[in-house]
Amino acid sequence: MIPVIEVGGTHVTAGLVDLTDGSVERRTHRKLDPHGRAEDILGAVCRCADALDTPAGTTWGMALPGPFDYARGIGLFRGVGKFEALYGVDVRAALVDGMARRPGGIAFLNDAHAFLLGECAVGAAIGHTRVVGITLGTGVGSTFVADGRILDHGPGVPPEGRMDLTSVDGGPLEESVSRRALVARYGERGIDVRDIAERARAGERTARRVLDEAFGTLGAVLGPRLATFEATALVVGGSMAGSWDLVAPALHTGLAKGGWTPDAADVNLRHPTRHTRAMRPAALAGDAALLGAARAVVARDGNRTGPGW
Repeated sequence: MIPVIEVGGTHVTAGLVDLTDGSVERRTHRKLDPHGRAEDILGAVCRCADALDTPAGTTWGMALPGPFDYARGIGLFRGVGKFEALYGVDVRAALVDGMARRPGGIAFLNDAHAFLLGECAVGAAIGHTRVVGITLGTGVGSTFVADGRILDHGPGVPPEGRMDLTSVDGGPLEESVSRRALVARYGERGIDVRDIAERARAGERTARRVLDEAFGTLGAVLGPRLATFEATALVVGGSMAGSWDLVAPALHTGLAKGGWTPDAADVNLRHPTRHTRAMRPAALAGDAALLGAARAVVARDGNRTGPGW
């Protein structure tokens, strides 16, 4: 069993991953204030990890968003609206010293990368060798995987593999597709994306237009890249993927306009061909990043264990 931690924009989750079957056991959760002090953020992470009661000397996997120096374990958060108190902080050292049972090491991995590696191993992208993953939440995370390797350059791949570094209509993509972008475009104070989704389902035209424009734009920007990358699957995760009934239609339309038309049905999902174009929501929900974080530990130790690993 490999202990892992996943840090999101407003939460932290820890669990034990069994790579023999891809299961996650003994999950623990804590809320996080992304605008809080460094000691408060790191303290919440330590308390969440301590609840698993793992032996001292154990190597942990940890998935968290960027910008972050994953090799050195140092926060680089600046101008992203979250965790800015961790800028320049040696997160690895703080966690090693702060956890009740001192770990032997921590292997860090980008949360979007961890998400897609988990989905490729035992989730929505099983059987696919060229896959793109998108996470939709406080920002837009992305991962391009070919034959099990994460790519940061190449045909169709954006700079550093990051769609958030691309632009649309002269501005950053996240000004069109993100939680803050949707709320700003809707224009009513005191509501969140969840409220906009509920209103769209209730038939409110403004709410539906805001969502359709955002996800249509995302599809139009992604489509040409997926076609050039020759992706056979697009897997969408993050908090907004929970409203797949609202995301999928506009995203499908945008992708088609961009030159990558998803299959009407995913009957070819587990037996993809060069012509397969499956668009799927995440199958593992929050477990995907935990599974991917365990993969980081496996890769660091030079071992491969379990199905898909």
